Amino acid sequence: MLNKKKKERIIEKFKTHAGDTGSPEVQAALLSAEIEDLQEHLHEHKKDFSSRRGLLRKVSERRRLLKYLEGESQDRAVDLRKKLKLD
Repeated sequence: MLNKKKKERIIEKFKTHAGDTGSPEVQAALLSAEIEDLQEHLHEHKKDFSSRRGLLRKVSERRRLLKYLEGESQDRAVDLRKKLKLD
């Protein structure tokens, strides 16, 4: 779970315009941060299958957002992948 300060820092870093909180870039960045937190949790708690299911759901949602963004603008998608270190 992301705390408020960490979430605000991510939004500031990935926003496309002032007041932006819902662009695909911001959503994918927030999902990436949540995925990282869940991965750390699952390294400690290997049998937490409900959290594993949540992780898979978040990964799938991020993949759909990136696919949508590629359809909208290939350049933005490539930039986002580099910033999130997904490639």
